[in-house]
Amino acid sequence: MVFDCFGDRKKVVISMAHIGALPGSPLYNADGGVQKLIDDVMTDVEKLQDGGVDAIMFGNENDRPYVFKASPESIAAMTAIVQAIKPAIKVPFGVNYLWDPSASVAIGAVTGASFVREIFTGLFASDMGLWQPDCASASRLRSSLRRDDMKLLFNINAEFAYSLDQRPIALRARSAVFSSLADAILVSGPITGQPAEQSDLRSVCEAVTDVPVFANTGVNLDNVRDVLSIAQGVVIGTHFKIDGNTWNAVDGSRVKRFMDLVETLR
Repeated sequence: MVFDCFGDRKKVVISMAHIGALPGSPLYNADGGVQKLIDDVMTDVEKLQDGGVDAIMFGNENDRPYVFKASPESIAAMTAIVQAIKPAIKVPFGVNYLWDPSASVAIGAVTGASFVREIFTGLFASDMGLWQPDCASASRLRSSLRRDDMKLLFNINAEFAYSLDQRPIALRARSAVFSSLADAILVSGPITGQPAEQSDLRSVCEAVTDVPVFANTGVNLDNVRDVLSIAQGVVIGTHFKIDGNTWNAVDGSRVKRFMDLVETLR
């Protein structure tokens, strides 16, 4: 059970293409400008595709400290970057603007993305303050832009945050599908690069049977066999980087080793 955009592919691997800090964020490299951002992520995309990943998701992980509402300049820059790289993309792609659901939908809609990932539901105490995502506005924006075909991937346990909704994670996942029309559920660890609890992943997969469930963080060569025995797919970023460091460039040999193993698990 996966999305139409992946065809009959089973046990899907969505890889992250981390964009460097965008204009307006503290780590933005103004000397290199947007062209350097395009060049760097293009190199990563080429390595990911050569390694055999099933899909690519563009994200602005370097826009630290994160915000809940995207700025006009960052939306414009991320859109331009994805659009510049799009002709080279050979697999389905998605986008995720951290942590703004409507910005993610807008960028995904106009660039032709197949899916969008975000925190759409819940209430969290986080590094960024009280976190109250607005799922309804993002979903209505998707409809108004006539992109109902673009899937919404709901990350239900936010990184860098603690859920103030104390319902069991499986119930929150099932509720997100029922009340907020999630197209997929993603289960995360506490911080980027750290794995989700296997018990959380298993309980969500048992509770949610009508949409795919993906492990969203911390998947690596050592645990992917166990993860894919439970989940329908994974989102992976950090493990594909040089030395397994989130902020480094993609290491093509790591991608190839990982995907070779996944092929034996499909």
